[in-house]
Amino acid sequence: MKFIDSSRDPWRAHQPADPAAQAAPTHALLALQDWLDLDSSARERLARGSRIGLLLPNDFELEALAPELPRLSLLALQFPKWTDGRAYTQARLLRLRHRYTGELRATGQVLVDMLLPLARSGFDAAQLREDQDPLAARRALEFFPGHYQADARQPLQRPAGLGWAALGVAA
Repeated sequence: MKFIDSSRDPWRAHQPADPAAQAAPTHALLALQDWLDLDSSARERLARGSRIGLLLPNDFELEALAPELPRLSLLALQFPKWTDGRAYTQARLLRLRHRYTGELRATGQVLVDMLLPLARSGFDAAQLREDQDPLAARRALEFFPGHYQADARQPLQRPAGLGWAALGVAA
């Protein structure tokens, strides 16, 4: 998992409806509503000159965005409170149901204690809350070297020479 340093992040907030806005940056990060407000030709023009990322609220129904996913390079999922885990579900759905291969970034109230579940649910980047230590974050990811359960990155593999029935698992 990579940790985002805001000062070095290539992704820049972009508001396409702003008449004072210059050309889109090479890595344009848009609020979901700004993206939805664009017509298809404006989306195409923006995608031609920029990699596109969206900032998604954690209560957004992903099905509405499914046709757009192939053109999106980054989805930043929000944790408005560290106790609100809906973005974990969004990440898992994006990876497993929608086969999203772009970057999934955790933003908002992201704490060191959340990193292992973030990684297991499909996130590959996190923007830690300002009071969190990146060194502690790296150590937290090394606490558990392996897992018995499948996750969004490591699906369950059938052991060589054994059928699912031998393991007591329905096929």
